[in-house]
Amino acid sequence: MSQALPEKPKKRSGMTEESFLSRLMRIILLIVFDAGAVWFIQNALSKGFDQLAIVIGVIAVMFNLIFLLPQAYPLRWMAFGLGFLILFTIYPIIFTVYVAFTNYGDGHLLTKEQAIPLIEKQVYLPEGGRSYSWTAYRNEAGEYALWLISPEGETFLAKPGEEILPAKPGDPGIGEADSKGIPLSIEGYQRLNTLLAAADKNLPNIKFGLEGDQVIQIRNPSEAAELQSRFKYDEATDTVVDQSNGEIYYNVDGTFTSRTGKTISPGFRTVVGLKNFRDFLTSPALRGPLVQIVTWNFIFPTVSVVSTFALGLAIAIMFNDPDFPFKKLIRSLLIIPYTIPGLISIIIWRGLLNSEFGIVNKILNDLIGTAPRWTTEPFWAQVAILLVNLWLGYPYMMLVSSGALQSIPSDIYEAAMIDGATPWQRFRRITLPLLLIAVGPLLIASYVFNFNNFNLIYLFIAGGPPIPNAATQAGYTDILISYVYKLAFESGGRGVQYGLASAISIVVFFIVGAITLFQYRFTNMWEEASENV
Repeated sequence: MSQALPEKPKKRSGMTEESFLSRLMRIILLIVFDAGAVWFIQNALSKGFDQLAIVIGVIAVMFNLIFLLPQAYPLRWMAFGLGFLILFTIYPIIFTVYVAFTNYGDGHLLTKEQAIPLIEKQVYLPEGGRSYSWTAYRNEAGEYALWLISPEGETFLAKPGEEILPAKPGDPGIGEADSKGIPLSIEGYQRLNTLLAAADKNLPNIKFGLEGDQVIQIRNPSEAAELQSRFKYDEATDTVVDQSNGEIYYNVDGTFTSRTGKTISPGFRTVVGLKNFRDFLTSPALRGPLVQIVTWNFIFPTVSVVSTFALGLAIAIMFNDPDFPFKKLIRSLLIIPYTIPGLISIIIWRGLLNSEFGIVNKILNDLIGTAPRWTTEPFWAQVAILLVNLWLGYPYMMLVSSGALQSIPSDIYEAAMIDGATPWQRFRRITLPLLLIAVGPLLIASYVFNFNNFNLIYLFIAGGPPIPNAATQAGYTDILISYVYKLAFESGGRGVQYGLASAISIVVFFIVGAITLFQYRFTNMWEEASENV
């Protein structure tokens, strides 16, 4: 009789049975993660960062699904990668697009819910309001009291939430006066000097006295006064009323503005539609510098690619000659710029081309008696940028061209020489067309890179020299990406403008996307042409 074999333990699809301890640890870690996510979301919502709270919520839900559902087991190994992808790649892209349609920037950094309480905190001294000199006292609980002296010499004791009463030194609970008539002590309170009291930034926000009656607030280090709230927000009409003169301020793109053009600070973030894109394309204040920046932004990568490719190809053709002397040594020396980090090379060139102390200008002055002003004259600043980029870029083109030249069959040149082709004809009809098949996509990729070559523009001269009378901080060597950086992160001109910077970033994205699409289309055309060569 044949003996039946014992059944093998079944495994779940693609995974072994999970132990109880492993399952318990997974659940505990997931609970800890969820608790942290809930805490973060609550804080983000309380501070007005709704979009970030939504993103963290999406990541938390994704983690729970991945680590709780058996069907999602394969995704556990890439869960953290997916989380970081959403948080640091997808979310910034979506947020940039959102900001492009808002007025986010200096003066509009807060949400409306955050800005209105700050507006309503502003106070004024009404006509007939009295002012006093003051001395602060504080008890162990951190509560304040004020000793007030009017211009007529009347004295009062003021506490928050209590009626302001006349008082004199020596009264019950009040100590004897010093040489200025101010009590040395008040029962339960310790007297503060002016500097110590002024150090508490919350003190001017404390209202001494009864609401609806006489209320005193500290106005400056030497004066307290019967101040009243100046602005009152009307939610029904979305307006702010100036209670000092009755003027009405209307919500205009996140800034409360009166009919006479006066505004109230701070403003708040709000959606402004296509305004940033219209300003970028049509604003008279921006048009002047933008025309120069956009023009230079196309000239710079074009000249850079042509010059680096021309020099690199010329060197590669020379070294392609087997009889060229010291070929290996010279080629090694010419690759040196490619081995040095670009950051260091740019900084070195910035020193070499310094208009006052640079070695280049000293040599030129000794030889010809004059030297360009590389950092102050627009034309020479652009020439300097192109020269530095030529130094940084030609070794790469030399290496690429050398490899491509080696792939061209020598019998093609031999046939051309038999047909009587001159060296220039061989280069124009054979070398260049076949070379472009291999390096053409790299040239367009180099153009795209230089179109956004922020490091060179900013590290060498920070986009300068500045364009005079520009409405924003802009320079003659700025390209769009460096101009966006100045708008977003440097408080110059009208201050940082994240909305406008984001709008320009989207425009740059579409320009680079169009160039990349052109690259693929044009590269395909070259490949089709090469079949007939």
